[in-house]
Amino acid sequence: MKKIILLFICLFLMAGLSVTNSCKKDNKIKGCTDKDSQNYDPAAQEDNGSCLYEGAVVIWYDQAASTGLIADGATALTFYINGEVVGSSATSVYWTAAPVCGDNASITVTEDLGKVKTHAYALSVKDQTGFEYWNPVVNVDANTCLQFQLAWSARKK
Repeated sequence: MKKIILLFICLFLMAGLSVTNSCKKDNKIKGCTDKDSQNYDPAAQEDNGSCLYEGAVVIWYDQAASTGLIADGATALTFYINGEVVGSSATSVYWTAAPVCGDNASITVTEDLGKVKTHAYALSVKDQTGFEYWNPVVNVDANTCLQFQLAWSARKK
């Protein structure tokens, strides 16, 4: 009888140990592990897919473009990203070198890229009459500021 009780105790203990071992928890801290993201977590040891990104573009043109626009009768420009107005400027305002994102009087756009590190956006630049001078695709990368120059090309009439 003592042997049977001892056997049951041993079986009970072994069953308890196997259940305890099978329920071990993963103690790794989960979060965003990408330093280029907006929500990087330096304590995270395992990426959980929660990383979020943003990037910026500063749109500019030089004196040659300004002179050409004015000669063409354009006095003001409106800038659109994916059909939404993001800024406007007099055509007489130009840059002698690429501005930095956020510079005073610059057309700087910061885009929420969501969970992707790069995204293409449709840029459109129109004058006060609605004539479109530029319509390129701009690729915005995470954690960067793209300096995008609009090169002058005479208006096709």
